[in-house]
Amino acid sequence: MVFELASLQKVVQHNCHITDAANAEDYTLCIYLLKMREFFRWEQGYGLVDSLPGDTLGDWVSARESLWLELEEQSFNHLQINGDEHDPFDNSSINKTLNQRGLVYFAGLGMQCKPNFFLGKLDHIEKQDGFTLLVSSTEYARGLVAPPAVSLGDTIVIRREALQHYLWGRVEEWRWKKYDNPVGKAIACYPFDIDPAKALDKMTEAEMETVRLHEIGEIRAGQLLGDDWNKMLLLLPRSKAEFMVRAVRDHLADAISTLPDLLHSNNTARIHFYFGSLSAMRKEMAPALMQAYQSWAAKDDLQSLNDVIISSQKHWHDVAEETLKLFHSTDESSLPEKLQQLLETRLM
Repeated sequence: MVFELASLQKVVQHNCHITDAANAEDYTLCIYLLKMREFFRWEQGYGLVDSLPGDTLGDWVSARESLWLELEEQSFNHLQINGDEHDPFDNSSINKTLNQRGLVYFAGLGMQCKPNFFLGKLDHIEKQDGFTLLVSSTEYARGLVAPPAVSLGDTIVIRREALQHYLWGRVEEWRWKKYDNPVGKAIACYPFDIDPAKALDKMTEAEMETVRLHEIGEIRAGQLLGDDWNKMLLLLPRSKAEFMVRAVRDHLADAISTLPDLLHSNNTARIHFYFGSLSAMRKEMAPALMQAYQSWAAKDDLQSLNDVIISSQKHWHDVAEETLKLFHSTDESSLPEKLQQLLETRLM
């Protein structure tokens, strides 16, 4: 099993390097350096609270960029498991074998349909509400982009280690600036000043529930919207229209699943962190939701949030349907401009 895992790990990591080689330069310099720093920490086995050696990190970045230059034009490798060859995107077939060996694998398309690969230790499997939930712990192979949770069909994969790295990054970022913002309010709910490791574990367990609920919402939103939504995204260039369209679906997913549960649990830390994690585009498209959050934060009164959430599911579903209607009636060249014009009038 040791040799098989090492061989499989090598192939999956190689595929991760190929997709990183094609996409790493798409980030702003600041985001790129933060991602490389976090990736170095994971790959070299440094603890989350450990200081990183600057010279070693710089040499590693140079070596990684040189490797990417060699891999830019390469195709993804197939996976050899128990003598059988698997297409790297055949999640179902691969996991059917690997789950029995205590492993979990995922390959999919992320932002701008960029491939993403991952191999990790399977912590446990849950079945609930028609969904299969695969929870991983230790990660054996990953790329520069490591989403804490992903879904495909009715299967959700939650990557605990990736989530913990993401959360620690947010904690570090807040410590540098110490703004009085939702993330800071969430961090204050945990004992980071006394026991950072324990605080991070508690925060990770809490946020695992939030990411699970968002992925359930994503699946249900996908069932409502159908395949044409993804076809539309494939046609959109990187533009404000693309980010707005993605925000509509994310808002719909959370209106269906995440937000009702957050209110029901009334978990102060999770509510603060949810709003602190919203992208600038999502905040721009939901001013009423943000105003309701500010009211709750100031008065500890859930009524304003509850009122907005009750109406948000219908609103975002209607907006999504209008978006698809426009997609079906508009030529590709003018689609981004018309989508942006539509969505700028359908804020909530």
